[in-house]
Amino acid sequence: MRKLRKLAGTCRRLWLHFWMRLAGVRYCRRIATRFALLFGPVYYGRQQLAEMNRWGFISPKATLHGSVHRGSHVLIDDGVLLYQDSGGGPVVLGDRVRLQSDVYIQTGQGGSVTIGADSRLQRGCQVEAYVAPIRIGSRVGLSPRCALYSFDHSFKPGAPYSGQPLQTKGGITIEDDVWLGHGAIVLSGVRIGKGAVVAAAAVVTRDVPAGAVVAGVPARVVNMPAAHDRARTAITSAGVSTTPFLSVCASSFLEHLS
Repeated sequence: MRKLRKLAGTCRRLWLHFWMRLAGVRYCRRIATRFALLFGPVYYGRQQLAEMNRWGFISPKATLHGSVHRGSHVLIDDGVLLYQDSGGGPVVLGDRVRLQSDVYIQTGQGGSVTIGADSRLQRGCQVEAYVAPIRIGSRVGLSPRCALYSFDHSFKPGAPYSGQPLQTKGGITIEDDVWLGHGAIVLSGVRIGKGAVVAAAAVVTRDVPAGAVVAGVPARVVNMPAAHDRARTAITSAGVSTTPFLSVCASSFLEHLS
């Protein structure tokens, strides 16, 4: 029985490697991917399929419309929609980007989306770039149901909502190593600094400092771990014993200076 399982595992690996290599050949990609999925993994397991060829893994159930530039070993899972509306810019995906099921990315007039290497968007994330661009750095994590909008509708009196023009406070920039919790929303004109954390269900309407933890509606800084670390280092290097009170005072002072 053990030998049979080992043989079955070897046959499965050979099957996956054969069809995923063939999926890297133009005009064979969709059909080869379908054959690979007959005995292929699901959900996170599909990352290994993306690593089997430079083309990566694009689900036959995904829709790519318009200009989409992909790096190597990109994963685009079931139900993903990449849509370039009239006048919209391209969607650019860096190496090893992961778009899990039902991610929706759309660009329109004046908008574009760029996602850096090793970033991942989990189930149901929505990214819409109109009027201004959206730039996501490397190693960024978006939890399920996050939403990014680089625009909103104006509210001029006497005009129906459907006739209101789009407006923006500027593009959205999310720097490297940022993490957004479940259902977080980021609005136009926002820059989120490197290493920041956005809590679940937060609505970000203004810039977030690097290394900060923000939460709430609208999102506000609730913690600055980097500032606390700098405070401890400053106190220790000065030869003063570290106490909670001194750490809080020093970190507050450093936050004020920054």
